[in-house]
Amino acid sequence: MSTRRPFVALAVAETCSLCGTRLSMIAIPWLVLTTTGSATMTGVVGMAEMLPYVLMKAMGGPIIDRVGPKHIAVALDSLSVLIVGLVPILHLLGMLHLPVLLGLVMVMGALRGPSDGAKDTLIPHVADLAGYPLERVTGVAGTIERLAGTMGAAAAGGLVALAGPANALVVDAVSFGIAALLIGRLIPVAGSGSASETCTAADETATSPEGEEVSPTGLPAYVQELREGWTFQRNDAVLMGIAVMVAITNLLDQAWAAVLVPVWAHHSGAGVGSVGLVFAALSGMSVLGSVVATWKGAQLPRMLVYTAAFITVGLPRFAVFALGCPLWIVLAVVGVGGFGSGFINPILSAVEFERIPKPLIGRVSTLQSAMAWSLIPFGGLVGGLLITAGGLPTAMIVVGLCYFVVTLMPLARKSFRGFDRRPAAQQPVSAG
Repeated sequence: MSTRRPFVALAVAETCSLCGTRLSMIAIPWLVLTTTGSATMTGVVGMAEMLPYVLMKAMGGPIIDRVGPKHIAVALDSLSVLIVGLVPILHLLGMLHLPVLLGLVMVMGALRGPSDGAKDTLIPHVADLAGYPLERVTGVAGTIERLAGTMGAAAAGGLVALAGPANALVVDAVSFGIAALLIGRLIPVAGSGSASETCTAADETATSPEGEEVSPTGLPAYVQELREGWTFQRNDAVLMGIAVMVAITNLLDQAWAAVLVPVWAHHSGAGVGSVGLVFAALSGMSVLGSVVATWKGAQLPRMLVYTAAFITVGLPRFAVFALGCPLWIVLAVVGVGGFGSGFINPILSAVEFERIPKPLIGRVSTLQSAMAWSLIPFGGLVGGLLITAGGLPTAMIVVGLCYFVVTLMPLARKSFRGFDRRPAAQQPVSAG
């Protein structure tokens, strides 16, 4: 019998977790900037969180498959309560020196990466329990992410201004605790067909290329499982195409958000308020797009919608800045692109989960996500170098053209035609 309770629990847990993450993304850099006055050190702290996040998310897949995504999410979110909670405590005691903060931030990223991967891995399970199509569940997840990027970020900014950056992190710690409680109490462990149990059974009979049995425990088994996840992902042309495409567009998006738009606001005289308006237009309209994708996504042609969404949110968004268009035109074009972008993640997530066999969901999905995030830490550097080399309009056009070329990959690669296949039930998909 289908039940919606686990679906609702995961949705609320994701909302709490993502809003807490947005809070830390504002509070920690602001804490560093106000205490050190160094923009460079602020960037270093941001890098200190993102690199462990990406690395541990990629490495955590086999453990998620073995232990189970529910147990990993609960354990790591519970640990995050303690680590994040140390920041306001040490700040109150006058012991939050920069090296200490760097260490804590690195641990935060290392815990949050596999925890986010585990929550993503729970999506097919709660979709089965609720009897919903994957597009609906991934659409809700996408909507939550977009809402956290708008309302959550706005609320976080107000909280940081009101309570101070260190004290505001108390709310971040509480959000992790709520997420752990909801997942632990309301989402049941998968039955005998769970990813972890199936994976363990498979490991007991796994063999190396030389025909030798591989131990189901310890480091050799972990390395073998990680290699199996990478081998499956590498041999699946659709998954690799998605990973490469999203990694590059994320790099370009980060260059736009972290450097190009702020420099535009400064040079044009539009002011810092216009930066908030631009981001609100993009994120706000993407929420609407995610809602429509959740409602109608299962009936839409994936390839057509996916390609159109990426093209809409790509080159036009950069061109209006390069051409010096008035603010109202900029907001209109960015808003239309944001609406299109709301369809992207639900489609990508549904395609990925349908193509990955259940025993490999944890390790492959976390590798997929880690690859998508892998270039984000370097986006600001790319944007800054392009502006230095050719000026803001040239940088906008170069980034926009690169975005456009990358988004044509689905049309150029035959393998992407697998987007439109919707199996009646998830079946193990052979590599390739």
